[in-house]
Amino acid sequence: MSQPHSPLGDPNHAIDLALFGALGDLATRKLFAALYHLDRDGLMPEATRILGLARQEHDLDEFRALIRQALEKRLKADEQDEQSLTRFLNRLEYLQLDFKSAEGYAAIKQWRQGAERPMVVYLSVAARIYGDICHNLSQSGSLDDDTRVVVEKPIGYDLDSSKEINDAIGAVFPEERIYRIDHYLGKETVQNLIALRFANPLFGTQWNQNHISHVEITVAEKVGIEGRWGYFDDAGQLRDMVQNHLLQLLCLIAMDPPSNLDADAIRDEKVKVLKALKPFTGEALGRDVVRGQYIAGTSDGQTVPGYLEEEDANTESRTETFVAMKTEVSNWRWAGVPFYLRTGKRMPEKLSQIVIHFRQQPHYIFDPDQRDIAANKLIIRLQPEEGIALQVLTKDSGLDKGMRLRPGPLHLDFNSAFPKSRIPDAYERLLLEVMKGQQYLFVRRDEVEFAWRWCDQLIDGWKTRETPPRRYPAGSWGPVASIAMITQDGRSWYEDY
Repeated sequence: MSQPHSPLGDPNHAIDLALFGALGDLATRKLFAALYHLDRDGLMPEATRILGLARQEHDLDEFRALIRQALEKRLKADEQDEQSLTRFLNRLEYLQLDFKSAEGYAAIKQWRQGAERPMVVYLSVAARIYGDICHNLSQSGSLDDDTRVVVEKPIGYDLDSSKEINDAIGAVFPEERIYRIDHYLGKETVQNLIALRFANPLFGTQWNQNHISHVEITVAEKVGIEGRWGYFDDAGQLRDMVQNHLLQLLCLIAMDPPSNLDADAIRDEKVKVLKALKPFTGEALGRDVVRGQYIAGTSDGQTVPGYLEEEDANTESRTETFVAMKTEVSNWRWAGVPFYLRTGKRMPEKLSQIVIHFRQQPHYIFDPDQRDIAANKLIIRLQPEEGIALQVLTKDSGLDKGMRLRPGPLHLDFNSAFPKSRIPDAYERLLLEVMKGQQYLFVRRDEVEFAWRWCDQLIDGWKTRETPPRRYPAGSWGPVASIAMITQDGRSWYEDY
């Protein structure tokens, strides 16, 4: 059991949390578990209150019972104890509310009456009603100059819809009080990536086109659409994963060193990367981008349906469930260095990782048949197990080996290196930073819009070409064309899992 940092947390971080969509999938799977852990670890001040808001009719006891049930399902046995559960559940209150109707919002103002803590509004709902909720909160007089709002991705469907949603939020909240979540930015490994790059001269001096040959970013999902056909078929894998998660990871890999760790210093550098991303035009659209859609196959030895065979499927859909691409960052640091990105559903493994491939030595003196392995790789794993490994070359042991080379990792596995420490979930870190009023792990509006601008030109190109997605069997690593795309450059996807 983890030990509390203090019995009450920092009293200056106490908040009133108004959680819209409190009975939705994200809240019951992730948010309440993250809040429970913050409370259990002594990081939630005693005065903090949590108001769950949803459309369903429940009294307070029923709501607390539902959240207890969700927590008991999600938490490991050694993470549960009755004292911590009871203390956390006693923080919860509940309000049934039609989010789009102004009626009922006065109850939030009443709940806040006399409170001396800032309020955090967490919108765990569809982005299309962000504006309605913000407007109704403002009109009801529930907000003050310290209120913060947290919004989930995806923010919009394209650049125009993103601007419309952000305008509606911005009409009520200034930018410095808007927290746009990309949960990948809360992962322990992503935080260590910043430390790795900017605290270690070993990597800081090598992080450019002179020493790095290419970069891979893979975010593979083992699951299919999990009953989300209505949402996913409108979005597709590019909007669902590339526009936010993969581009955020690319920015952290490619950005120049910020002047300091302030939120805007980091986000300024990320925006420069997004501005420098090479667009896909002409032949590059067919040569450097592969769209895929899974067909029936096997996962864990079980037969699974194809995308067009899923429940409620539109059998004529051309929505992509897989994207692979080769892009470049057109600046001095990265000129000529390809970034290979791929993401898809129904992959063989659940995997998120970044692989930095360093260039070979200019003069090679070892066995010619081993030349293809004579380069270092930095493997940054985000899931399933977080960790960092540097693949180096050493002499193979044995009197009969000569100077044969053997690749091996210098490995930092967080679970092994810190066996007594539980690796916090990304949402725990993000919620704690919201409580503190720190924005550096959150996405600024111009980041969202530059990412959409880049994705929109790609989507428009697909519409012009009218090329259907390539088929790939569920349980495979995607269309054969995605392998051909990287092998035509004399490279291959790193799959030593």
